[in-house]
Amino acid sequence: MATIAISSLPVATAAAAADVLPIVQSGTTKQVTNALLFTNATMVAPVLGTVASGNISACTSTSMVMVTPVIGAATGTSLTATGVIASTGTAGVGYATGAGGAVTQITSRTTGVTLNKTAGAITLVSAAGSATAATFVVTNSTVAATDVIILNQKSGTDLYDLLVTAVAAGSFNITFRTTGGTTTEQPVFNFAVIKGVAA
Repeated sequence: MATIAISSLPVATAAAAADVLPIVQSGTTKQVTNALLFTNATMVAPVLGTVASGNISACTSTSMVMVTPVIGAATGTSLTATGVIASTGTAGVGYATGAGGAVTQITSRTTGVTLNKTAGAITLVSAAGSATAATFVVTNSTVAATDVIILNQKSGTDLYDLLVTAVAAGSFNITFRTTGGTTTEQPVFNFAVIKGVAA
């Protein structure tokens, strides 16, 4: 059999946006552009399989359901869950750096303080401990009347009983007394605001 030489074959090039593909539908020839097929294609209920990479930042759907996603370090403005939010690591669940603050009481141990943070440390004025209960007001714009305030003693030689005796919009009261110590010092009380609702 004789050898047939073939030369000058066309060189394949990348499809351009203006390129068209003719199709016949119901006896009518139509054109499908490259842009319609690949650039601005709309897929209805496609089965994508495992997607190796991509960018979905321009997606506008708000009802995406993710099953067991690995989120990593995420940021956002809110999170609503109908089930439990649990931590399986050692970091626990709590406020991040920047949510807390500190304030020092002046004048007396019944003088109010202002600290507009959801967590923080309150240093009492230097005075002798007393087993007689005293109360001061913490003004805090983050607090709602339905919130729960958690208190504990961070430091101090005397041991204190701590109570939250009132919670209102923008403030809460701390009532405290020692279990019998009379040391002159500046104990520090920690607090954290847990957001709550009435119903």
